Amino acid sequence: MPNATALLRDHLLLRQSKGESHVLLRPSVLQKATRLKNRGSHLPEPMTESPAPLPTTPSAEARQILEHPPASSKPHVCILPTNGNTNAEKIASLVAMAETWEVARQLGSLRETMVFSAGDPNARLMLIGEAPGAEEERQREPFVGPAGQKLTEILKAMGLERSQVYISNICKFRPAIENQGNSNRAPNDLEMATCLPFVMTEIDILRPQIVVALGATASKGLGLEGSVGSLRGRFHDFQGTAVMVTYHPSYLLREEKMNGGMEAKRQVWEDMLQVMERLGLPISQKQRNFFKLTR
Repeated sequence: MPNATALLRDHLLLRQSKGESHVLLRPSVLQKATRLKNRGSHLPEPMTESPAPLPTTPSAEARQILEHPPASSKPHVCILPTNGNTNAEKIASLVAMAETWEVARQLGSLRETMVFSAGDPNARLMLIGEAPGAEEERQREPFVGPAGQKLTEILKAMGLERSQVYISNICKFRPAIENQGNSNRAPNDLEMATCLPFVMTEIDILRPQIVVALGATASKGLGLEGSVGSLRGRFHDFQGTAVMVTYHPSYLLREEKMNGGMEAKRQVWEDMLQVMERLGLPISQKQRNFFKLTR
């Protein structure tokens, strides 16, 4: 008999593909689902025997839905229930839920350590990357490796500290590869889909004025189709929230090694100037002319 968790997962994915936007489950119900077993047409009863081993890969039906969604499909709002009165308390309850998020862990393609978010849960600016890397996994905080240091430089140029913004990732676990070491890869569609409810709920809790999608993976996870080059430079709408797409800091690091990266850095700075203007942050003439002055 199929595992109850797999059945629940496939059922929810199927409902999402048909356009349903809200599925409300208490965390306790989600946890209990892993210990239930359907018996004919009767209500589920607690298992008395040891549960069957959890599957290491999603079912064919679930994979088909996620890898080949309907042409008109976009990410739907899937808000998870949270505990607490303040944003910090609600985020903390999400972190606790993510630690035992079986839907992601059953894939068998994500590593064990969960890396959630960092920064101010009341921030007006939210930045979303793709997935934790080796250093992020070690410190259990997003954007603390070389790309994170570059992001900190960008924020500093904007007059902001990391503690003044909220930083997250589309995928909450480091994607695994053979003989991994310090090597990383971007999460695939299926891996992103299993973590997307957390990102949707984070946005719903913070209600940020602006979300910055750092790189193609983050923008794709938010349902924005196209290359970063075609999406950057203007604001997009995501469920009523303004989204600015720009290059991932790791892209800037690669460009710096290849040809100095001046053009890519200029484009990112142009995007950040628009973000600053919309947030009402002070912009000096030196900031406006930064790349003109350094050419």
